[in-house]
Amino acid sequence: MAKVSIRPLGDKVLVKRLEAESKTVGGIVLPDSAKEKPKRGTVLSVGDGRLLDTGKRSPLSVRAGDQVLFSSYAGTEVKVSGQDYIIMDESDIFAVLE
Repeated sequence: MAKVSIRPLGDKVLVKRLEAESKTVGGIVLPDSAKEKPKRGTVLSVGDGRLLDTGKRSPLSVRAGDQVLFSSYAGTEVKVSGQDYIIMDESDIFAVLE
């Protein structure tokens, strides 16, 4: 994993989306316009946690390096140094793949 110069705040998570499949299971090559956005990615960095009413922080359930599942349109897409990333709330993540 490359070192990323983005540090999410609060309960935000920085994710690198996996590349879209370029072929179907049957071997048909898909054009870019027909590719579905992957719903999997790798967590690159996490924030400090959600701020509770007591003033303490609630730790996040995910950590850097986790493979996660999320909605196709979750978070905000950003481009830094030519790389595409997604910054999303931890609540946008459905599951951690083990």
